[in-house]
Amino acid sequence: MIPLQKNAFLNEKETRRALADFIIQTERLSMGEKCREFKEVFAKKQGRTDAVLFTSGGGANLALFQALKNLGQLKNGDLVGFSGLTWSTNVMPIIQMGLTPVIIDCDPQTLNVMSHHLEEVLGRKKLQALFITNVLGFAGDLEKIREICKKHNVILLEDNCESLGTELPTGKTGNFGVASTFSFFVAHHMSTIEGGMICTDDEDIGEMLRIVRANGWDRNLTSAQQQRLRTKHNISSEFDAKYTFYHLGFNVRPTEIVGFLGLFQLQYLDENVRAREKNYLEIEKYVRKNDDFFTLNRDHLTTLSSFAIPIICKTSELKEKYAKIFAEAGIEIRPMIAGNIQRQPFYKIHVEEIRHLPGTDIIHDNGFYCGNYPELTEDDIQTITRCLEKNE
Repeated sequence: MIPLQKNAFLNEKETRRALADFIIQTERLSMGEKCREFKEVFAKKQGRTDAVLFTSGGGANLALFQALKNLGQLKNGDLVGFSGLTWSTNVMPIIQMGLTPVIIDCDPQTLNVMSHHLEEVLGRKKLQALFITNVLGFAGDLEKIREICKKHNVILLEDNCESLGTELPTGKTGNFGVASTFSFFVAHHMSTIEGGMICTDDEDIGEMLRIVRANGWDRNLTSAQQQRLRTKHNISSEFDAKYTFYHLGFNVRPTEIVGFLGLFQLQYLDENVRAREKNYLEIEKYVRKNDDFFTLNRDHLTTLSSFAIPIICKTSELKEKYAKIFAEAGIEIRPMIAGNIQRQPFYKIHVEEIRHLPGTDIIHDNGFYCGNYPELTEDDIQTITRCLEKNE
């Protein structure tokens, strides 16, 4: 069988040995020095000035929206656009924070929201924010989207959990929005078992994220930030400050295990991205030869950090045919993440407006994906490509 992911970590044995040694030798497992070191190295690697580490990508999404509300950048009822093809915990925080979700269609040949989709929505609605999902290593025309958001005073946020390492001519995915979220769950580009990150260049957002992450208190702020908050709220003693809570928050702090694993796996990230791109390009040759499939457009990308191998068929009948072929060949497959999120039970309960999304529906009805990772062998790739051949 070819599973979605063969190992929990890249270089599994070395990572597990190193983790075991770390756990035995370290004096502290709650959030500390390793978490601080990982977030600093990751921010530098991504090319952002700041990063904040969380328990998961989903926790990072929730904390991001709470931080923006605490700062007054978003308020109850504000309209927040999001990608029609996305994951549940990208939409749920919008609803949970009392914001109004506005779904935006996606292009079947990029899997993503494109600038013309955004312009169509902005012609009808005034968005306060856009939370865009960079899907399965692919991305939309993010430079144009950023320009449109700037023109219309829309706060651009990116979910980059599936596209770590993908690049456009004008920068890496995850660097176009004011803030971006990342996931280090097992089977992502790099794994810390569970874990997530937010990157930003905005000092106010970075400060508020640290407050939100840890109960609403100030313990993880700089001395200057603490002093400013305590002076503003007349907190005069260190004793009282220990249990003073300034803003709405959660407890979504990571452990030192997350920090250690993040640092250890980060050394393999470039190798990981290259291997995934190489695998994808080899398999793509066979997709191009078969007119039963859409060939995904990646011309606007300079690096494709492929999360998985998406297969978008021309019809739902063809999808069923090829899904059966993959299953019979022992290749594990999945739906196209959450598909058209409007079809999910939770969405129908909490959101009244259901929009026609022709592009997202094609992806939902006609698509599936299989795994892509450096451990795929030549035999694995041949098995996948044989399944993509057209047999009349």
